[in-house]
Amino acid sequence: MNTKKKLRQILIFLQRENLNTLALWVLILVAFSAVLVTWLEPDMTLVNAIWWSIVTLTTVGYGDFSPTTGAGRFIAVIIMFFGIGLLGMLSATLATLLISRKMKENKGMSRYSFENHIILCEWNHRSQSILHEFRADSNTEETPIILIAEIDEKPEDDSDLFFIKGNVSEETLEKANLKKAKTVVVIGDDRLEKTARDGKVVLTTLTIESLCPEVYTVVELVDEANARHCKRAHADEIIVGSELSSHLIASSAINHGISRVVSELLSNQYGNELYSIPIPDKMAGSSFIDIFTRMKKEFQSIVLGVQKGKAGELIANPPVDYTPANGDYLIVIATERPGKK
Repeated sequence: MNTKKKLRQILIFLQRENLNTLALWVLILVAFSAVLVTWLEPDMTLVNAIWWSIVTLTTVGYGDFSPTTGAGRFIAVIIMFFGIGLLGMLSATLATLLISRKMKENKGMSRYSFENHIILCEWNHRSQSILHEFRADSNTEETPIILIAEIDEKPEDDSDLFFIKGNVSEETLEKANLKKAKTVVVIGDDRLEKTARDGKVVLTTLTIESLCPEVYTVVELVDEANARHCKRAHADEIIVGSELSSHLIASSAINHGISRVVSELLSNQYGNELYSIPIPDKMAGSSFIDIFTRMKKEFQSIVLGVQKGKAGELIANPPVDYTPANGDYLIVIATERPGKK
């Protein structure tokens, strides 16, 4: 947005809230009183008179300059009375604006201009857990997150959580500044039955991808059969809740304690965690076994596999002589993100 357009928006805002009129009256009062006092007080220069007018108008009263003639003191009395009224009106207007803005934000009526932020679609207990996981990770603990959901008001007291009321649509996504977002997370609507819930997720994904194909989308489904529809909609990652739970239950029944290990790795709030990190420059061109050994020695982390690019194919447990390409990522287990300062 250019400077001319910004100035125009500021002027429109001042006019709409009547702040321009109040500011004009303040300037007139300061200028008029300064000129009169300069004329009435022989020892008062115009610069000192302007300073005295501002100090008197704001009821600060430093006392470094003051009128000595009767006429000058009469002007001072007028400024004091008018100053209290003008400042009271200005303070009330500003307070009203701040309260209205906060109420609009909490009611989901605002528009945002963040960049590299996260958009979270729908609100339920899983969305709440996702939010807490974001805040437990050093990379996203202060990242602006915009929630789009059909609820009455902002559900969490999080200074970096922002709320837009309504269903996911072109209008609400525009308010959330989708084109500058980094990631969009689409959660299923628990108020709907299984088929309709997945259908809504697919439709939401189509809307997002049609408006901004570059944004990274992570979507949640109930039925694995609907995953192909999300793939056609170009979702980047698809999480099938029922399938994931079934795999975990089966693995825990065969290998006791596996669920506790997986829970620790998936949570950012305690224990070791899973991270995707770029291959360190000093390890570029090395074999997998060399990278594995050096990551353990230098960062106390375990390398599970190599990801082709930021979100490409995962090669789990590669051969010892496998050499990752430039731009590949390592999937590691560590207590904190390797390389973090």
